[in-house]
Amino acid sequence: QGPLVESGGDLVRPGESLRLSCTTAESDINVSLYQMTWFRLAPGNQRELVADISPNGSTTYLDSVKGRFTIDRDNAKNTVYLEMTSLKPEDTAVYYCNAEGLGINYWGQGTQVTVSS
Repeated sequence: QGPLVESGGDLVRPGESLRLSCTTAESDINVSLYQMTWFRLAPGNQRELVADISPNGSTTYLDSVKGRFTIDRDNAKNTVYLEMTSLKPEDTAVYYCNAEGLGINYWGQGTQVTVSS
């Protein structure tokens, strides 16, 4: 298990919502200082950058999730979230959290999201 811990993955039906969380138990990792990114990896596919948030709060999204997913950061809780709405079967993947910057590059173990009827 890496320094980051993802949670919130589940089996849901198309159209439903999930919120993924990424946090850390290590006191020297401050998510507000890093570029925080959610990636996903589905079987047979390449890893995709789903959404990221910079230290100044600017965000970017994969085109296919724009308008459906929102990345957010709660500095007080040292946690980054990925709010996912209107989920589709093609969103099925393992979702990973990454922190990069200031000489570090940390990953979590991933959380499985399955969208199926």
